[in-house]
Amino acid sequence: MRAEALVTAVRRYRIMAYVTGVVLMVLVFVGIPLQIFAHNTFVVNYVGTTHGILYMIYIVCAFLMTRRVQMKLATPSTLIVLLAGTIPVLTFVVERWVTHRYIDPALAAAGVAPGAGAAPAAAGQPAVQPAAQPSSPQRPS
Repeated sequence: MRAEALVTAVRRYRIMAYVTGVVLMVLVFVGIPLQIFAHNTFVVNYVGTTHGILYMIYIVCAFLMTRRVQMKLATPSTLIVLLAGTIPVLTFVVERWVTHRYIDPALAAAGVAPGAGAAPAAAGQPAVQPAAQPSSPQRPS
């Protein structure tokens, strides 16, 4: 059960990291310039509110993921993960860093292939596919 909970926490964190990062980039690189130069507040109002709601969900998912991969509480690493959704593009960088430093070792320790938390498994299929056995080369007779 621990491996399944770990994969689920990692999947939720990754989804929220990417969604929060994309919405923040739209807000900063589209909404704010439109507000400043075109005096159009539509994008800032709606995308800003959406980012705020998504960031709260990201905080919960990121915190749960840090608990599952056993990151220490109140360390700079944990704080960086939690605050990554406030700086454009940082969620993508931090997600890669956390994957290499904490998630992959935790998945390996739980007996799950690294990268298994990246994408949801197809319906009815196990989350981890067995590795294909290499075939021995055939010699002509």
